[in-house]
Parts: sequence; structure tokens; C-alpha cells
Amino acid sequence: MTPRSRQREPILKRPLDIILAALGIALSSPLWLISAVLVLVDGGGPIFYRQERWGRGATTFWVSKFRTMRPSGGPVTPAGVDDPRVTKVGRVLRAMGLDELPQLLSILNGDMSLVGPRALAVGEAVTVPSGATTRYEDLPGFEERLQVRPGLTGWATVHLPKDVPAFDKFQADLRYLDEQSLRLDLQLIGLSLWISLRGRWESRDKKF
Repeated sequence: MTPRSRQREPILKRPLDIILAALGIALSSPLWLISAVLVLVDGGGPIFYRQERWGRGATTFWVSKFRTMRPSGGPVTPAGVDDPRVTKVGRVLRAMGLDELPQLLSILNGDMSLVGPRALAVGEAVTVPSGATTRYEDLPGFEERLQVRPGLTGWATVHLPKDVPAFDKFQADLRYLDEQSLRLDLQLIGLSLWISLRGRWESRDKKF
């Protein structure tokens, strides 16, 4: 499939995003309140964690999540498996994907899609197979990724263990762009809901 095909989203993708994101917000509204209270009681401080991410067309936007980690004040580093920075409540929210609920608002705004490449953090470093460390924007394929909206979930998010190197997830996202279709998106949405219901987002093997 040519790189040009990577630049097109399925024609019904955006309408589906709007409908499902609005429905998701309406149905999950009680969980928003419960999650916010638990985060506040668990450790005080801000309820939401905000981070700048790369969006479509090389723009940047801010995503919000329910805070699951203690503030570190250091450089941007994603949480690993059994990361000591994750709070007790945070572990539950992350396992069920509830920390991601506020990103449904980013989908309604058009910054994100339900399914797509992961929304890469601005300023995050990634280690390549040679052992060198570089920025995401210096990796081959970075500009192609930004031809579509980043996703709340995606092939790499669903199928790869959490502790797989970020470079491998980056490559999996590029493969998704070659294969993207409405049918694939619906499959990934269904699998994501199943993982959430089983509380297995933090598992190395999600065992569908």
C-alpha cells in the first residue's frame, strides 16, 4: 500500500468518532465522578494530568487524564510495568482504562480519534535498536503518522505488551496506517472494551 493511502481516513471514521465519543461520555459520566473523588482522596493534588501531544498535521494539543502517578517534576517518561510512581487508585484506573476517559473530549474536539496511532508526547525521547536515544520527530515515518489523528486506542495499544520498547510500538503504528479500515477500527474498539471490562490493560499478556 502506498504512503499516500496512509494519509486517508475511512470516510465514516469521523462521524463514528463523534457518535461513539458522545455516547461514551454520557454512559460513563458516573465513572468520571467516582474516579475524580478516588484520585482526590488517594493523594490530594490535581485530579487531572495534562500533557502536550503531537496531533494531526504536526500540530500539538493537550490531553487530560485522571492522575494516576505522583508528580516527579522530571523529564517526560512513560510509566512502566509496576512503576513505583503509580498510586494505589492509579493502578485500578490504569488497569481498567478509566484514566483515559477525559480523552473522549479530545475526540469530540477533533484532536483525536477513537482508533489510530498512539498520541506521542512532545519532548519524549525514544531508544532506537542501536541503543541511541532520539526524539520521535527524528524517526523515519514520523511525518506520515501525523497525516491522521492519533487514537485513544490502536493496534499497538491493544496487541503489544506494555513493556515493549517505544520504538517497536512506533513501528506497529505505521503498520496500522497501511491496514486501516472501518472494519479494523471496530475490531480494535471491541477488543479495547473487552480488555477494560476485564481490567487487563496493565497486563503483559492481555489474553483475549
